Amino acid sequence: MSPTLLAAAFAAAFLYVAIPGPAFLALLGIGAGQGRRAGAFFMGGHLAGDVVWSALALVAIVGARTIGSTVFDVLGLLCGLYLAWIGWSAFRARPRGDGESVMTVRHPLRRGLIFGLTNPKGYPVALATFTALLASEADKLDFASLPVLLAASFLGFLVADVLLIAIIGARAVRRFYRAHELAIVRASGVLFMGFAAQAVWHAAPGLLGWRRP
Repeated sequence: MSPTLLAAAFAAAFLYVAIPGPAFLALLGIGAGQGRRAGAFFMGGHLAGDVVWSALALVAIVGARTIGSTVFDVLGLLCGLYLAWIGWSAFRARPRGDGESVMTVRHPLRRGLIFGLTNPKGYPVALATFTALLASEADKLDFASLPVLLAASFLGFLVADVLLIAIIGARAVRRFYRAHELAIVRASGVLFMGFAAQAVWHAAPGLLGWRRP
């Protein structure tokens, strides 16, 4: 296995996690509001989705048969509705007393698992990121290389997760978040609803038969 190929897979996985999106906003709220432990549980659950989407992207890049677009259209609709619910809940958040967080996630591991598997940027961004960084080595890719590439990608996910958790849980970040928590939560809610609208917008044409083949 070429070291360049492994490095590209590692970098693609790292960037996939580090690119700001719905998961980053969720981690900001959970980690800064509830601490590194809760943030780590959330990212631990989200890791399952990272692995699934990167595996599908790598399979598609290698040239195996791809999953039909209908599957991703249905997933896009479902995750859009899920994000809309989270966004609306955040937008309607109210201040709490006794120094409690405005938005508290009771089961961050479960939230991360659901979030990772229904992330609207999942497959498209994974495919785009891995394709961009692996394109120069495409002639060296085959099914035998998939396990090693997934291992390198998994390491990239872990490094990115640890880095984000360290940043989000830093005292300065938590202090800033606490000072402006309600405004940040409501603004995040608006963004989540925007992500939801985008997911539904892309899924609807395929489900309604409007998308050109």
